[in-house]
Amino acid sequence: MKNIFSTEDTDRIIEMAWEDRTPFEAIEFQFGLKEKEVIELMRKQMKPSSFTMWRKRMQTKKTKHAFLRSDAVTRFKCSRQKTISLNKISKR
Repeated sequence: MKNIFSTEDTDRIIEMAWEDRTPFEAIEFQFGLKEKEVIELMRKQMKPSSFTMWRKRMQTKKTKHAFLRSDAVTRFKCSRQKTISLNKISKR
């Protein structure tokens, strides 16, 4: 991975990656990371069990890619979704 991010940016990337409605394209737009690079960052930053759980979730979510999203999805974050606290992210 070519970019080095601050702790706050890394935490925000992880938070965005966990959010079901935030597409990888939004992460790329904001931080310049392609999907493959987000996966690499998640693998390095998270515990193996948390990474595995995240990958299983992402493989079933059509909302993680803008071109697969329904036109009815108009926001990145679900209105019922809680904000992730930086201290609650399961990282190494």
